[in-house]
Amino acid sequence: MKKSLVLLALNEINFDIIRNYLHDHNLPSFKKLFDMGLIETTSEEKYELLEPWIQWVSVHTGMRANEHGIYRLGDVVYSKKVSQVFEEVESAGYSVGAISPMNAVNKLLKPAYFIPDPWTKTPSDGSFWSESLSATVSQAVNDNASQKISFKSYVYLLLGILRFARVKNYLVYLKLAITSRGRSWRKALFLDLFLHDVHLSFLHKSKCQFSTLFLNAGAHIQHHFFFNARHGRIGLNKNPKWYLAKGLDPFAEMLSVYDRIISDYLSLESHAFMIATGLSQVPYDRIKYYYRLKSHAAFLAIMGIDCLDAHPRMTRDFLVTFNDASAAILAQKKLEQIVAKADGQRIFGEIDNRGKSLFVTLSYPNEIADGFKVISEDEEFDLSQHVSFVAIKNGMHSPKGFFAAVGADEHLHQENGMNISRVYSLIRTHFGLQAR
Repeated sequence: MKKSLVLLALNEINFDIIRNYLHDHNLPSFKKLFDMGLIETTSEEKYELLEPWIQWVSVHTGMRANEHGIYRLGDVVYSKKVSQVFEEVESAGYSVGAISPMNAVNKLLKPAYFIPDPWTKTPSDGSFWSESLSATVSQAVNDNASQKISFKSYVYLLLGILRFARVKNYLVYLKLAITSRGRSWRKALFLDLFLHDVHLSFLHKSKCQFSTLFLNAGAHIQHHFFFNARHGRIGLNKNPKWYLAKGLDPFAEMLSVYDRIISDYLSLESHAFMIATGLSQVPYDRIKYYYRLKSHAAFLAIMGIDCLDAHPRMTRDFLVTFNDASAAILAQKKLEQIVAKADGQRIFGEIDNRGKSLFVTLSYPNEIADGFKVISEDEEFDLSQHVSFVAIKNGMHSPKGFFAAVGADEHLHQENGMNISRVYSLIRTHFGLQAR
């Protein structure tokens, strides 16, 4: 019998910087990973392709970006050609479960469990808890910048905590919850710890043979607070005091929670364990502001843009769908004409026209203070009323990633420099399927 396998996706975590924390932080699980041997992975060469929603599709399919052709978060649901490792392992007779796999579509015939990521429109496994938690996590993540967590989401989250949170994590949950006001990274860590507890519960109950859990709080922390990592700063960039008080180190807090999570998987003697980061982040080399529309549909209506729907994606991105291509072209022209009065830069600098839809990024890089004026078709209006501040960019993507296999067959051990898409073949090989 093959050992069951867990793939833990620690999105974008920089293990090079973690190594610097080992000497003054109690991180036994991370230390064990380093002692066992970590493999450095590579991804894409072009910087514009260093996006997690591209790299995780490569992990799931074994294809490089130019092969799978999926470049936007959520677009996997439109692809006809990709075959994912989830349904391939299932077709070989093994049970499969997944929680929040980034940019993955649920094509399982009989999933042990499946909760999609918060940005991809694909069904859950249909069970009560998967349905309710999927809706709750999606709403909480997509509206987090506006602090608009619905009452219904709070209720389901509370019920989920009562059902799935393990006693040994109660104090951690309590500390993260009562100190999270104004400290968004603790909300993200709370959510990751909760998803981990849910995953362990589902895993043990279903006796699932291949499962994966995707965690994103670390990527959030690096993107937003890397300048405060006491062992990770590069250059002179630092966050202003109003943004994050000196002495706080969200990266160190993340390591403490993740070390606890990794420990649980290392202790599963009946399971092999893989950990992968996809890519990683390094501290950013300049100051850049991130903003997000408060209500995408309402803003588009104000701009006179008639659309079918507006779907928020990660951070600054959103997808707008239309009845026909001519409506999309008209909307694209209107969005391209919106420029900052102060410096003439476009507010929506990245617009990908896909025929009947637009993938749009609020790319303006400078501060949008109260009274910030923009010009659209010779008319001025205050943009600050329509956006929420998200973060000051602290981290940028790096092609280097990290991988480890614990309790797996010897042939799973690879050399430094393997492409991240190789993880797909290692999973297939573990279950006796031909590598590709």
